[in-house]
Amino acid sequence: MSEQEKIENRYRQMYDGMVRKDGRLLSEVLDDSFVLIHMTGMRQSKEVFIRSVEDGTLNYYSTAHQEIKTEIHGETATLHGKSIVNAAVFGGGRHTWRLYIRMTLAHRENAWQITEAAVSTF
Repeated sequence: MSEQEKIENRYRQMYDGMVRKDGRLLSEVLDDSFVLIHMTGMRQSKEVFIRSVEDGTLNYYSTAHQEIKTEIHGETATLHGKSIVNAAVFGGGRHTWRLYIRMTLAHRENAWQITEAAVSTF
């Protein structure tokens, strides 16, 4: 598997962990320094994000990935992803969102770890 494929796989794994409410998988793919920046500007640390997924504050039901582009810069990388996501978050109703994520990753101990994800719509 190429480095680009490994990075794209991390993106897919993150969404898979979100849909399955799999804190263990999320913990594996997210770096300890991870920060999620919601479209509102709210920031969540790795611990708070995983807990919010597990406790149902953030509910993700399905994802369909439309576009994934990566740029590798040595031991760091940037990923730009567009996905259709069905979710209900922060007590709101269930909706389908067209989400764009700009993600940064770092190569740590022979694996790519997601260090930041900034979300907006497209």
